[in-house]
Amino acid sequence: MTNIGNQIQFGVYQTMPNPDPNRLPIAFEEWEERAREVLEDGPYYYVAGGAGGENTMKANLHAFNRWKIVPRMLRNVENRDTSVELFGKNYNFPLMHAPIGVQSIIHEEGDLGSARACAELGVPFIASSASTVPMEKIAEVMGDAPRWFQLYWSKDPDIAASFLRRAEASGYSAIIVTLDTPMMAWREHDLRNVYLPFLIGEGVGNYLTDPAFCSKLEKSPQEDPNAAIMYWTQVFGNASLTWDDLAFLRKHTKLPIVLKGILHPDDAKLAIEHGVDGIIVSNHGGRQVDGAIGALDALPLVCDAVQGQIPVLMDSGIRRGSDVIKALALGAKAVLVGRPCMYGLAVAGEKGVKAVLQNMIADMDITMALAGERSVNELGKSILVNEKF
Repeated sequence: MTNIGNQIQFGVYQTMPNPDPNRLPIAFEEWEERAREVLEDGPYYYVAGGAGGENTMKANLHAFNRWKIVPRMLRNVENRDTSVELFGKNYNFPLMHAPIGVQSIIHEEGDLGSARACAELGVPFIASSASTVPMEKIAEVMGDAPRWFQLYWSKDPDIAASFLRRAEASGYSAIIVTLDTPMMAWREHDLRNVYLPFLIGEGVGNYLTDPAFCSKLEKSPQEDPNAAIMYWTQVFGNASLTWDDLAFLRKHTKLPIVLKGILHPDDAKLAIEHGVDGIIVSNHGGRQVDGAIGALDALPLVCDAVQGQIPVLMDSGIRRGSDVIKALALGAKAVLVGRPCMYGLAVAGEKGVKAVLQNMIADMDITMALAGERSVNELGKSILVNEKF
C-alpha cells in the first residue's frame, strides 16, 4: 500500500470542518488513560503491570529511547513499500497483533473484536492458547485473513499435540511457541489484587473445548467446571522442557515453528541448530523476569548470531511508529504489538484495536519517509545512533 500514512493522516484532518466530539485517542498515553478509566483494578493491572518492580518494562522503553534516528535528505521517498514476506506469505505491513490471552476481561468483544479488526486491516492476528473463545471461533470470524497460533506448551503432551492439530485444521499459518512462561511470574499487582482470571473461567476456552483435555476429566467442563479449571492449573505450563523436545513439535505440525522469548544469542544459535523456522526476541513485555535485558537491546545481539539464516521478529515496548522503524533497522523482520492493542480494545472494542493499529501503521510509514527510506525491507543501522546514558 503506497503512502498509506499520508492517506490516514489526511483522513483525520479532513474532519476538521466537522470534528467528531467522541473521536478516539491518537496518542498511546491517552489510550492508556482512557483504559484505566473503564477497567477495574484487576483487569487493568493484569494488562498494564509487569513482573516484580517492573524494571524490565522500564528497560524496554529506555532501550528505544537510547536509539536515535538520523534522517537522510533528498532520497525520493514519494512512493514507499511497507510490505514484508514471512514463511512464503506476503503481508502488507511489518506489524502483527501480539498473542494476548484473556482478552475477555478487557472488553466483551474480546479476542473476536481484536481478530476482526486485524482481518479488516490485513494485519496478522496471533491467537493465544489462553483465549476465552476457542481458536476455531476466532478463525471463523477472520475468514481468509492471515492468522498465526501461539502455543503455551502444556505439561500434557496429548493436549499440546491436539492444539497443534486444531490450529493447522483451522487455517493458522504458523505456530508461535512461547518459551518464557513455563510458569507465571511474581506479579505484584495481580497478587495485591488477588486476581488470576483463569480461576474464574477466563482464558481457558481452548482447553475446555479440547478433546485431549476433556478426555482426562471425570466429568465434562459443563458438568464440573471447577474440576476442569483445577486440572488446567496442573497442566498449563511445562518447566521440564529442553531443546531436544522441539522435535515433538515438528512431529505434530507441518507449519512454520517460531520460538518466542529468545533474548540470549546462544539460544538463537541453538534454535537454528534445532531447525526452527523463526525467532521472536521478546521479554514478554516485562511480565516474566524483573530486571531482564530490554528486548530492543537484545535484538541486535540475536540478529548478529542468526546472520540472516531465519527471520527474527521482535516485541516488548512497541508504542509508536518510530519504535517500529528502530526495531526494523536493528534487524527485526516484523514487530508484534501488545499493550497498545489492549488499551484500544478496552476503550472501544474492535473499533479501538483497529484505530490503534491503523494509526501506528500511518506513523510508521510517515516516519520511514521522513527518515529518508522507501522500504521497510531496506532499513538498516545506518539510520540510527546509540546515545547511551
